[in-house]
Amino acid sequence: MRRGLAEFLGTFTLVFAGTGAIVVNQVQSGVVTHPGIAAVFGLIVAAMIYTFGDVSGAHLNPAVTLAFTAAGRFPARQVPLYLAAQFLGAIAASALLWHLFPGVKTLGATLPAGSAQQSFIFEVILTLILMLVILQVSTGAREKGITAGLAIGATVGLEALFAGPICGASMNPARSLGPALVSGRLAEIWIYLIAPTLGALLAIPLHRILHPAPQPTPSQDNP
Repeated sequence: MRRGLAEFLGTFTLVFAGTGAIVVNQVQSGVVTHPGIAAVFGLIVAAMIYTFGDVSGAHLNPAVTLAFTAAGRFPARQVPLYLAAQFLGAIAASALLWHLFPGVKTLGATLPAGSAQQSFIFEVILTLILMLVILQVSTGAREKGITAGLAIGATVGLEALFAGPICGASMNPARSLGPALVSGRLAEIWIYLIAPTLGALLAIPLHRILHPAPQPTPSQDNP
């Protein structure tokens, strides 16, 4: 259960800090700014990887857990525990923000600025890029070490910086479900449950093409 607790705490902290930055920015008339919000998301992801990478792998994201499983890096029997911990952590963080800021209606929910199709495609591509980075710098199903924290955190921050105003740059079903469920803004939640998961899964064959498994060396024992 240590791993479940680590995923709960890591996802709670990610959603509390990231969506909390959005809420504070709304309450305090833009004091955090959009670049500031993007930086918060990137930095908190990096911090949680350094904190929990050696315990649970610091997935913090159901799409990442499912992609690791599909790639054969993570045991399927642990998926329910990880997903439950991630979603509960996100919901708990949003519930606390609702208690602290009851006047904020969306609680940092990810909402499309344009059409649903536009945001769906954005989320697929953003998560595909993020998952490619994760597959490259992780060890098995563990995001840990200096390289992983810097690379993954920087990718999250960069994608939030340029894509946040369009689709919210979720890349994470738990990050989107928490504020949507607590605020009652569920109309568009399907985008942020399906698109990041699809994007993460699409990264697997691309990674395998870019990094094919080494072929066995022919035996030299036979004459």
